[in-house]
Amino acid sequence: MPSAPLASAASPVPGDRRTALRVCPLCEATCGLALTIEGTAVVRACGDREDVFSHGFICPEGALFGDVDGDPDRLARPLVRKGGRLVETGWAEAFDAVAAGLGPVVEEYGPDAVGVVLGNAGVHTVAGVLYPPLLVNGIGTRSLFTTATLDQMPRHVSSGLLFGDPHAIPVPDLDRTDHLLLLGADPVESHGSLCTAPDFPGRLEALRARGGTLTVVDPRRTRTARLADRHVPIRPGTDALLLAAMANVLFAQDLVRLRHLAPHVTQVPALGHALVEFTPEAVSPACDVPADTIRTLARELVAAPTAAVYGRTGSGTVLFGTLAGWLSDVLNVLTGNLDRPGGVLFPRSATDRPPRPVGPGRGFPLGRWRSRVSGHPEVKGELPLAALAEEIDTPGEGVPGGLGGGPLRALITSAANPVPSAPDGDRLDRALARLDFMVSVDPYLNETTRHAHVVLPPPRPSRSPHYDFAFNMLAVRNQARYSRPAVPLDEGAMAETEIHARLVLAATGRHGTDPAELDALVVRHALGQAVSDPAGPVHGRDPQALAEELDGLCGAERRLDLMLRLGPYGDGFGARAGGLTLRRLLDAPHGIDLGPLRPRLPQPLATRSGRIELLPAPIAADLTRLALARHDRPGGFVLVGRRPPRSGGGALHVHPEDARTLGLTARDRVRITGSGGEVTAPVEITDAVRPGVVSLPRGGTGTPLRIAAANSEVSVNRLLDGSLLDPLSGTAVLDAVPVRLAVIRL
Repeated sequence: MPSAPLASAASPVPGDRRTALRVCPLCEATCGLALTIEGTAVVRACGDREDVFSHGFICPEGALFGDVDGDPDRLARPLVRKGGRLVETGWAEAFDAVAAGLGPVVEEYGPDAVGVVLGNAGVHTVAGVLYPPLLVNGIGTRSLFTTATLDQMPRHVSSGLLFGDPHAIPVPDLDRTDHLLLLGADPVESHGSLCTAPDFPGRLEALRARGGTLTVVDPRRTRTARLADRHVPIRPGTDALLLAAMANVLFAQDLVRLRHLAPHVTQVPALGHALVEFTPEAVSPACDVPADTIRTLARELVAAPTAAVYGRTGSGTVLFGTLAGWLSDVLNVLTGNLDRPGGVLFPRSATDRPPRPVGPGRGFPLGRWRSRVSGHPEVKGELPLAALAEEIDTPGEGVPGGLGGGPLRALITSAANPVPSAPDGDRLDRALARLDFMVSVDPYLNETTRHAHVVLPPPRPSRSPHYDFAFNMLAVRNQARYSRPAVPLDEGAMAETEIHARLVLAATGRHGTDPAELDALVVRHALGQAVSDPAGPVHGRDPQALAEELDGLCGAERRLDLMLRLGPYGDGFGARAGGLTLRRLLDAPHGIDLGPLRPRLPQPLATRSGRIELLPAPIAADLTRLALARHDRPGGFVLVGRRPPRSGGGALHVHPEDARTLGLTARDRVRITGSGGEVTAPVEITDAVRPGVVSLPRGGTGTPLRIAAANSEVSVNRLLDGSLLDPLSGTAVLDAVPVRLAVIRL
């Protein structure tokens, strides 16, 4: 198997001008780009008009691909700490240092003493998806932390409990729906999240143009809310109450319409009983939404020819985030809009696992182990990122039933900058300085990686391949697109896939092994399982012969070819004529359209009953917590986050009524105090927030220090101590948190 880095373009000629196609890696929209390249520099990026998914659309971020790619702050060579300073070195010395630093920690303290932190940016790369599971499993550590517990984990948990698979997340059928209810989402400003859709704003405008209805539930009057037919300015953090009351209305008024879902659903009567006390009148004071409006929302949802409920980060990063995600899909089920064109459907990715036989599955377990200090249960193999600092700086064995073995001694981070993005970043900043060893795969020196003993910088995006393993599982249309590197690697650089492969080998006691052997091992294992599956397309065939059929310039491409061939559209190694392969993708530079989303039930269901379990025990228990919680209005103000501004910095948004009460003017600054600290910020007086609500940008990730410094003063995350979590998902509560304001006169 070749171990050379990918090289799809000839060596550039100075002054040569050419065009290369690739998929944008900068956000979840995954738009197709046409890059203009001079020599080795990307001088222009525009939309690829022939792209099968984005059809030429490009957002302002995508248009700046060349600036991101050519950022002078990116690291070009690995760094190793010597004499207290990080200094440039060669790749061989860097991986020697990784092996020497991690090996003794595992040997003396055990695998759980090595923590792994994965950031969102990793899922935008081939290497960031294919290799971290090998790293975690190879070390044998259960100390895994990802940024999913800062945003999307509630949706994984609710889907896991409802459908038996945390990755079976239904997405709204934006192009065919008649009625869209959005909660905590501003896709006009920030594209989609857990819903991959190029030109999300254009799709919303098309919905309105065809006579559909858009309803937005959000405490801020966002750009998306201004586009809507109805904006419901809910009190922050009460989305679960609103959705529970809407479901209550469906039961109370005999409006439940399961339609085609009836054979696939259990626990409907039990759900109705569990929601009986969540009447519109009961929840209205807490939500600050009139009871009649709640009834209207429920009736419109069931009366629409097709409808979809879609909740996002704003409804998930709160105390009852998992319940909000669960209730979103409960409403989709009760109105018969799950797994229905125009409703919400399960995408079918080309690299998805081979379809499993229909029937009962293993279900979705929670809490198979717990964190050492606070005893947080694992979710999907992960622990809350908000608990990382205490797992490092707290001595002792920890709580009964926790991981035990003492504090974390070493840390591996990949595409993650948790110091500014996680709660109580100041404590985490201090904790990282206590580690025996830390290695980071990151192109920047930032607030987190400055603590590393080794920094392994991946090449610029134009020098890497691109396939959307994760986002195609959430796409509003089934398609497949693959881009080889647009520009050859710079001298002295290493392919990102090779960096990750060598990191796995160095961390697992196999330092010095040819990285091609790692990919070959994965291929042998996957083919061994495939030929043993009686329901699979290659049952009984020779795995070695199949391996020799795989195409690709390197191990990562061969693994992609394997996944495509065994996937739901694949050729099954010749078993299905015209099926998908890597070669077919390479021959289709604008991608291959695999059609609109289609109904798939019962195939995605993996619950123990083989049906949609509407009221799983963990949800029922948390519903009791929601009913018993105090929902009275706290004194002071409630803080919500928003997308960080592209230009850096960020003001505190304050409603004019509150500004008058405080005697606040736009020339003043404000001291904001929360449970974890205080920050100062300039003020913007605006009716984009409701009275009693203030808004700050969320913390950023992956930014260079000089840019991060401009934002660090005004991040929501610096106000939080990390003690508030959604208990079912371990997600940090970043929204609907109480704060105090004090005016600073200038």
